Amino acid sequence: MTLAVGVIGLGVMGAEHLRILREETARVRVTAICDADPERSAQLAQGAKVIADPRALIRSDEVEAVVIASPDATHADLAIACLSAGKPALCEKPLATSASDALRVVEKEVELGRRLLQIGYMRRFDPAYVEMKQLAVGGQIGAPVVLHNTHRNAAAPDWFTGAMAVTNSFVHEIDISRWLLDAEMATAFVHQSSGGDPVFITMETKRGEIVSTEVFMNAHYGYHVHAQLVGRFGTVQMAQPSDIVTNKRSHHGHFWPVNWVPRFRNAYRIQMAAWVQSIETGCPAGASAWDGYVATAIAEQVVIAMKGTQKTKLLIGARPALYA
Repeated sequence: MTLAVGVIGLGVMGAEHLRILREETARVRVTAICDADPERSAQLAQGAKVIADPRALIRSDEVEAVVIASPDATHADLAIACLSAGKPALCEKPLATSASDALRVVEKEVELGRRLLQIGYMRRFDPAYVEMKQLAVGGQIGAPVVLHNTHRNAAAPDWFTGAMAVTNSFVHEIDISRWLLDAEMATAFVHQSSGGDPVFITMETKRGEIVSTEVFMNAHYGYHVHAQLVGRFGTVQMAQPSDIVTNKRSHHGHFWPVNWVPRFRNAYRIQMAAWVQSIETGCPAGASAWDGYVATAIAEQVVIAMKGTQKTKLLIGARPALYA
């Protein structure tokens, strides 16, 4: 079997997905691409058909599955278009820019009666997070009580607003915290420094575990994601994100990447392979549309909580049976 894949959006993330599909994923071929920039599409085509309209790409008989890596505001409608066409899709996070739009996607998939969407929360495939979860599930550190998350970027672009630190970045911590702890978040409290960066967010799960997250969008020194899981009998945490250390010019250590792509390159590769395999086997992998909705819904409520000084009760709703 060779899966014919179309890619929508060829920015930083879309171009990386395209590279992974072509260079590191077996049993696939990229048959169509789409981007708002025709010149960029022409540069990256390499024999793939260039289609200007993303919905036309989704409907194309030459496309069996779709990667959605277009701007955030387009994700929900394009995901629904894939569902309407009965085509599986790997949709970059966030699933939508509002909880109501994310819920529309969930409702469409529930109406369809089968899971066709995987949301691009790639940390679920990152070897460090996977090993942390295995140790926690195996009981080697006792029952988890605290999860500490750090999410630092070298610098945020000018268009990146304070709210986007939550809706575009912190959503990763929402999803990975739910996955690591296998628990739903019940409350959130937000501390903001002067100027709104960094932000410190504390959540509690319905079982009482505490999840702390620092989101620092302009940390300057590089891209740095870290997690430590504290159990009753021990802890497990990530080592530094490097396979080597160097000694040179009075320096010992490693370098920090400038963005998320080098840090999670392996996770993106494993995620793509898992997505292709899930289409072949019919067994869903990774984050579901429901997981995408929950991350967006919590982020939306955290943004509201940023304006207050009290703990916020998080409201999600009942999980549909399709995602049980």
